[in-house]
Amino acid sequence: MTTIERFRAAMRELPLVAILRGLKPEEAPTIGDVLVEAGFRLIEVPLNSPRPLDSIALLRKRFPDAVIGAGTVLTAVEVRDVASAGGELVVAPNFDRDVVEETVRLGLASLSGIMTPTEAFAALKAGAHGLKLFPAELASPSVVRALLAVLPKGTPLIPVGGIGADNMAAWRAAGAAGFGLGSSLYRPGDDAATVRMKAGAIVAAWAKPEE
Repeated sequence: MTTIERFRAAMRELPLVAILRGLKPEEAPTIGDVLVEAGFRLIEVPLNSPRPLDSIALLRKRFPDAVIGAGTVLTAVEVRDVASAGGELVVAPNFDRDVVEETVRLGLASLSGIMTPTEAFAALKAGAHGLKLFPAELASPSVVRALLAVLPKGTPLIPVGGIGADNMAAWRAAGAAGFGLGSSLYRPGDDAATVRMKAGAIVAAWAKPEE
């Protein structure tokens, strides 16, 4: 399978992106083990974490069946760095055409940050494979519903920011394709037991029927 096919397969299996901001390379194997055991197949290490490319390389080697990548990717140069580390997923907080186009050129999966219809359509035109609605705290399920009414059918729209086990249902009912989970899943310094508990609650919440 191509990287894009693997990304789409992971989205079908469990469309939850683990955002490990602040993760240290020495913690990556243990935290990764817990997440993969819980069912996560999409993992990003934001580039403003300590030695993020080292963590990405470690995770990619340890979990070949997962889709590992980077978040907070702001430049085309950083996209190339992520690719060199073995990353397959590029997640940005904003829409930057150069970032999306370089990601596509290298055959990686692109999740571009958007908030408005203008940004959303521009990101898709540049080749983004999915859209990250960020920060979701500034939006609402109604915004998801409105965006999906005009976006091409099947566009993956993934709210990120303030999402946890306790508030997924309304977003899903509005059509969210999945979520990015940050501090509700992992905070710097969390041990494996803490992350296991958080991950279990989040996966269980996703498995519940939509309300």
